[in-house]
Amino acid sequence: MNRLASPAQLRASFMRWALFVVPAVLLLGILSGRAAGSAAGNPWFAALEKPSIYPPPVTFGIVWPILYVLMGLALALVCTAWGARLRTPAILAFVVQLLLNLAWSPIFFAWHQISNALYVLLALDVMLLITVVLFWKVRTVAGLMLLPYLAWVLFATLLNWQVLQLNPQADGRPASYATQRIEL
Repeated sequence: MNRLASPAQLRASFMRWALFVVPAVLLLGILSGRAAGSAAGNPWFAALEKPSIYPPPVTFGIVWPILYVLMGLALALVCTAWGARLRTPAILAFVVQLLLNLAWSPIFFAWHQISNALYVLLALDVMLLITVVLFWKVRTVAGLMLLPYLAWVLFATLLNWQVLQLNPQADGRPASYATQRIEL
């Protein structure tokens, strides 16, 4: 026998990786969004003019968890490709693009830096494209699983750019709402 592992062992290895990385990626995405206050009720964001292609807010709550699960499954496939020559660079590229992904929400929603958030998305576009290519070379299915994510991030880049075009006065500025405290 010249196999390193049986098909059952390979499936078990994938399951172990998936049980770890899928919840981790999903949790990191949720925490980034919550910490940044990226919900539709964010007063600063609610006051911004939205582009005509802006989808209903509920769309984001549906799409992002699906994308994070796909990302985690793709990463698990690559992590189990022990003999692949590009396995380590693919994993490192994934980590870098994930960090860029997680940085976007605080930059945009918490710090109101629309233009800096656009730069982060442009860097994410490049890193994600590199990640897709590397994942594709390690495991084709893993690269395919990242294509919906790539499409969504490209759409998000367009949305971010349009929001900046429609709201240049809001870039880097705190929300225009204020509270007034009256003491008796």
